[in-house]
Amino acid sequence: MELRTLQYFVTVAEELHFGNAAKRLRIVQSAVSQQIARFERELGVRLLDRTSRTVRLTPAGVRVLAAARDTLSAAARVRLVAGELDTSVRIGVAGCVTPRLDRALSRLLENQRAVEPELVDLPVLARVDAVRNGELDVALVRGAFASTTVTAAHAWSEPLHVVVSRKHPAAGDEVIGLADLDPAGLRLPARETDPPLFDAIVAALPAAPVRPPAGDFLTVLFEVGGDPRGWTLLPAEQLGSDSPRLRQLPLDPPLVIDGHVVTSLATPASCVASYVAAFADW
Repeated sequence: MELRTLQYFVTVAEELHFGNAAKRLRIVQSAVSQQIARFERELGVRLLDRTSRTVRLTPAGVRVLAAARDTLSAAARVRLVAGELDTSVRIGVAGCVTPRLDRALSRLLENQRAVEPELVDLPVLARVDAVRNGELDVALVRGAFASTTVTAAHAWSEPLHVVVSRKHPAAGDEVIGLADLDPAGLRLPARETDPPLFDAIVAALPAAPVRPPAGDFLTVLFEVGGDPRGWTLLPAEQLGSDSPRLRQLPLDPPLVIDGHVVTSLATPASCVASYVAAFADW
């Protein structure tokens, strides 16, 4: 029995969808199905009830899920203990360096027990899985996030900003309200690109988006830049500085979004506290 197989099973059990699990694991769906089928044969029990429309855990699957999570957590603890004298910390991030990240890296280097940060660019759900598996020490997650399989500690809050084209009527304003924007102009990326952030943004809106979410953040920003009526919402630090095509505006009244430091359940509280302190505003 391999830890990888346990991770595949846990991911399928959390998603209850083989396609979504394959996306999180960044492998083809057939490989996930084969691993789960092999795992069931190895254990001699059915873990999942599958139909053409649904996937559900069997009673045995519920029991195995709890044990698999415990095993993955224990494996992460072994890796942690083995590397306690290391001077590096692996941090899962999105593919950009923000002032907060730059400041946090400096703080980690200046700590009494200085560590050398190693940045790993991964999609948000893959980041969380990598922390759970012990492949990362820390992951940064923005938005509505909670989990029983990893530790998620609130570290900061940052404002949501409106991003508009330089040709937008409000591009010259200093602030803007959601009521001043055309609901039909809102563009959002597909939820699967970043579920916690997507859910937090949608929860902040006064009404459901008119236009179906589609694409990733880069696609959305490209479309907004070419549409005089288009707009989107992003955490203030995510876009960075204004571009020749885009302008970001603070909201009035302001809306904020939470940022979390995600670590393994096996990570000592003192380490979690040091990571939170590194990424906090103060």
